[in-house]
Amino acid sequence: MILLAVSGGIDSICLAHKVRLEGGPFAIAHCNFRLRGKESDADEAFVRAWADKAGVRCHVKAFDTEAFASAEGISIEMAARRLRYRWFGELCKEFGYEAVAVAHNANDNAETLILNLLRGTGLKGITGMKASAFIPDPLYGDIPLLRPLLGMTREEILAFAKEQGLSWREDASNASNDFKRNKIRNLVFPVFREINPSFVQTLNRDMERFAEEIGASVPSGAFIPEPVATLGRIRGRGPLPEAVGGARAEGPKGIGIYAPDGTKTKCPRMQEFSVTEEPWDGTAEVKQPEGVLIMDADKAGEWFEGHWESGDWIKPLGAPGRKKMQDWFTDHHIPAWEKAGMVLLKSARDKSHVLAVVGHCIDHSVRVTRFTRRIIRISVKND
Repeated sequence: MILLAVSGGIDSICLAHKVRLEGGPFAIAHCNFRLRGKESDADEAFVRAWADKAGVRCHVKAFDTEAFASAEGISIEMAARRLRYRWFGELCKEFGYEAVAVAHNANDNAETLILNLLRGTGLKGITGMKASAFIPDPLYGDIPLLRPLLGMTREEILAFAKEQGLSWREDASNASNDFKRNKIRNLVFPVFREINPSFVQTLNRDMERFAEEIGASVPSGAFIPEPVATLGRIRGRGPLPEAVGGARAEGPKGIGIYAPDGTKTKCPRMQEFSVTEEPWDGTAEVKQPEGVLIMDADKAGEWFEGHWESGDWIKPLGAPGRKKMQDWFTDHHIPAWEKAGMVLLKSARDKSHVLAVVGHCIDHSVRVTRFTRRIIRISVKND
């Protein structure tokens, strides 16, 4: 089950509505930062009413944000960020939520890029937000953080909300230029829009290219991108720490679950699948039923489970060359909402090399041949 962060604004209401349309189980969490008096309380009441009508569990917590900011010597924005992510982590641990989804969109990503550039940034800062990452809290840094709306602009979200007849709360503080992000949104971006009406999409494409170029040009081991939401096992014959099924073990690109017995796992969309390793004598039929993939275990080597990042690539079975995963998603008409939750099996040798897209296809390099002696079978559970 996924925990959705819902403020009551248009972005988070659209996110909650989309998840509800998907039909998967979820709960919502609302933070009352007590920064706008009665308006903050009205936002809380609105979210509670939405959850009650939708029939989903609603967690609400009020914070003394100003007191926390003063005690920590940080800005109100930073205080709110720390408070909410710490609380989201606590909820996940207490109630067993598998991931947290937030409603960051393409405009938010563009604003973040400009903020990073203004205060000085390195390689990581120019690649923007990721569709999947981990909660930015040291106590809960193993909990996946998903951004399903990252590919949508505010204009597209508004159009969707109107089309669906949704209601939402308007935050009057968004019109204030007291906050840095608001100054960029209200004063700088209108100028950008005059120069290039599609500047949000342009900046987001630039961030994707930055990530791809960085991944392609930096020597292996010199730069490790921000971890993706790894929700499964780290597998292979490499020098991994000893662990029993379900125990946590450090591995490449984040923290995963090391379970050599092929225990079932779940992706953020609640799709269940199992991974098993078996001997292969070459007599069985290679072609498998829908929802089952097999690949050569020795060719795959050490691998881990994760989600899509800019720069990821695959050479589809039988294809003449490699293809960027972004292009693969486009070719197969996979929307941003779907791809954020799709599970990829990636090579530990090249963390951008996708060996398998669970439930869809494998990479040509791990195909089974008459020389194969061990296979990995990935079976998706059919509902």
